[in-house]
Amino acid sequence: MSTLSLAVRDSSTMLRRNLLHARRYPSLTLNLLLTPIMLLLLFVYVFGDTMSAGIGGAGAGRSAYVAYLVPGLLLMTIGSTTIGTAVSVSNDMTEGIIARFRTMAIHRGSVLVGHVVGSVLQSVISVVLVGAVGVAVGFRSTDATALEWLAAFGLLVLFATALTWIAVGMGLVSPNAEAASNNAMPLIFLPLISSAFVPVHAMPGWFQPIAEYQPFTPAIETLRGLLLGTEIGHNGWLALAWCLGLAVLGYRWSTSKFDQDPR
Repeated sequence: MSTLSLAVRDSSTMLRRNLLHARRYPSLTLNLLLTPIMLLLLFVYVFGDTMSAGIGGAGAGRSAYVAYLVPGLLLMTIGSTTIGTAVSVSNDMTEGIIARFRTMAIHRGSVLVGHVVGSVLQSVISVVLVGAVGVAVGFRSTDATALEWLAAFGLLVLFATALTWIAVGMGLVSPNAEAASNNAMPLIFLPLISSAFVPVHAMPGWFQPIAEYQPFTPAIETLRGLLLGTEIGHNGWLALAWCLGLAVLGYRWSTSKFDQDPR
């Protein structure tokens, strides 16, 4: 078999292993998935009327804020899901299975590829579930074209890939699962200080640059524009640059740490 064939075969095996672990131990994924769902329900049913008035004017109904909120929570779901990836990678590194893999005739990079592909698939499934809850509470995307839907899906997959590689690196440098979970918390904290819940221009002046110049805000604005059929402006290019930059950074960081001697 060629090197490429071996890499594909071993990566597929590692992918099945990670998906099997996720199926046998779903509690971590479910706990992380509950965070964006609870925030969605909280902001829609507790703050929805007030937030809609602030965004759409005094006569705006709750649906105005639902339309604004859901795209941001879809990307927050990805950040939340990838925390489980950091924990899973840390467990593999500290429980001895990686040392066992290093003695076997398998493609070296297949372990990380299996984690990344498995996490991206879980992120997509989680986004679909949160999106279904969003539709149930009133979110509609009637103005988006088929091409915009396809672009939105591509953005979600690309963003999930970028954050997953960062999460893998965090898992590799963490001494245990608890530390990995704590190290990956910025992936769920950053959406809270982005444009996911309120527009950037509504924030205090000193805080606006913090919210604007981070990866989640341009990605959220791009996804919001694609799903609602509104203008994206320069956010599309910024989101693409952030995704590609984080993916390359996470890949280089993860592979360099993985190639070091096992701890």
